[in-house]
Amino acid sequence: MASIYDIICGQTATSAAIGAPGRGHLTYGALRALMEQTASALNGMGLGRKDRIAIVLPNGPEMGTAFLSVAACASAAPLNPAYTQDEFAYYLQDLGAKLLLVEAGSTSAAVAAATALKIPVVQIDWADTDAAGWFQLAGFGPQRTPELAGWSQGADEALVLHTSGTTSRPKVVPLSAANLLASAGNVSTSLALSPGDTGLSIMPLFHIHGLIASLLATMSAGACVVCTPGFNALKFFQWLQAVDPSWYTAVPTMHQAILARASRNKDAVKFARLRFIRSSSSSLPPPVMAELEQVFDCPVIEAYGMTEACHLMASNPLPPAARKAGSVGQAAGPEIAIMDPAGAVLGRGENGEIVIRGDNVFSAYENNPEANATAFSNGWFRTGDLGVLDSEGYLTISGRLKEIINRGGEKIAPREVDDVLQAHAAIAQIVTFALPHDKLGETVAAVVVFKEGQSAEVSELRAFAAQSLAAFKVPSKIFIRDEIPKGATGKLQRIGLAQKLGLCE
Repeated sequence: MASIYDIICGQTATSAAIGAPGRGHLTYGALRALMEQTASALNGMGLGRKDRIAIVLPNGPEMGTAFLSVAACASAAPLNPAYTQDEFAYYLQDLGAKLLLVEAGSTSAAVAAATALKIPVVQIDWADTDAAGWFQLAGFGPQRTPELAGWSQGADEALVLHTSGTTSRPKVVPLSAANLLASAGNVSTSLALSPGDTGLSIMPLFHIHGLIASLLATMSAGACVVCTPGFNALKFFQWLQAVDPSWYTAVPTMHQAILARASRNKDAVKFARLRFIRSSSSSLPPPVMAELEQVFDCPVIEAYGMTEACHLMASNPLPPAARKAGSVGQAAGPEIAIMDPAGAVLGRGENGEIVIRGDNVFSAYENNPEANATAFSNGWFRTGDLGVLDSEGYLTISGRLKEIINRGGEKIAPREVDDVLQAHAAIAQIVTFALPHDKLGETVAAVVVFKEGQSAEVSELRAFAAQSLAAFKVPSKIFIRDEIPKGATGKLQRIGLAQKLGLCE
C-alpha cells in the first residue's frame, strides 16, 4: 500500500501542486522537500507514526501543506480555529495530542489550552513572498528519538477527527493512511481528475470534505489545488477570474450564496471554464442544482460523504452518464446497501438505513464500545441515514434516523417537507425541524430565508405545502429569518435548531 508521501513522489516534480490567490505555486518537488523537512523535524522532537499532532491554522495553502506533511509521518488532528479555550482543551485532551502546530505569532485560544495541558506548541512561519504552502517550523522542543519514525503506511493512523456531536458527546474517528488514500482515489476517479485540472478550494481544511475531496484527491491525480482563505461569496468571483479553475466543491449553502451574487458578476461567469461543479455534505435542492447548471453552463455533480467513510460514499457520474437531481448518485468506491432494523439487507426500491463497507471506511470509534455495538452490523457500517436505491443503483436519501419528527405517532421525514417548500419561488433556504409540543410530543416547524426582494405570507407558504403534503406533514409553524444558523462547515443544522432559534423554554 502506497503512503501519502509516495503519492506526492509519484507526480511530476516540476508541476504545480498547491496555489493561493496572488501567490506563486508550490511544485510537487518542493512539496516533497517540505514534507521531508517537516518529518525530519517532528522525528527529531521524538514524534512519529501514531503520535497525534493537533493543527490550528487559518484556512489557506499552509494549512493544506501542514496537513499533508503531518499525515504522511504521524496522525494529523486538524481543529476548528473558531473553538473557545474550553473547547480546545476538551479536544486536545480527548485526542491525547502530543504537539500543537499554530501560525507564528498566533493569539489562538488553542495556545493557552495547550500550555495549561503542558502540550508543546510549535509555530509555523511563512512569508507572503514564499511559494504558496511553503513554511518553516520554529520553536523546536528537546531532541528525542521517536518510537516509530518514517512514513505512515496503510494501517497507520493518518487523520483523526471528531463527529459533530449534535445529539451526544462527540465521537473520535481514527482514519488510517489506507482509508485516506482509498477515498482520495475514489474521488479522483469519480470526477476523472487529471494533471490538467485546477481545483478552487473554498471548503474549511479542518473538515473531511475539504481535506479529502478538495486537497488529497487533487494530489492523487497530480493536479493543482488553489487554497483560498476560506469561503467568501464576495471574493469568489474574483478568485474565479484569477485562478481559472476547472472545478470546485462546496456545500449547498455556499452554492446558494454564489448564485445570489452571480447576476452582479456576469463577466466572471461568462469567462469561467468550469468542467463541473461538485456539491456534498448536505442535500442539494434540485432547483439550486438546475440554476447552477444554467448559470455556469456545466454539470453539477452531487455526492454523499461522511467522516466515518473518510468522506466519499456515493456520487452522481459525469456526463454522458445520467445524473439525477435529488439523488446522491451511485456507489463511488465502497459498497452501499439498505438495511432494516434487524440487520437484513433490503432490495432495490425498499426504504431503510443506508449501510456501507469498503477500504475507505473506518474500523471503529475510539474508546466507545456502546457506539461501536450499534454502528456495525454483519460487517456493514450503519450510517444513520435513511434512503432507497433505485433499479439503476442511484441512492436517494430521505433523512436521518435522529432527525425524524414524531408528531403524535406520525413519523415525518423533514427532508420531504424541505423539498416541497424549496420549490416556492420566494424561498432561498429552508430547514424543517421538530418543535416540542405539549400534547403531540413534537410538531413540524420550518424556518425560511427569502430570496432577495422576495417575500410571502406564512399562510401562503402553508397552503403551498398543503398542495403536495398530507395535512400532518404541513408545518404548523413557519419562522421567517434573515439567516439560518449553520455549522462550522456551512451546513444547515437540523438537530437542535429549535433551541438555537430560541423557540424552547
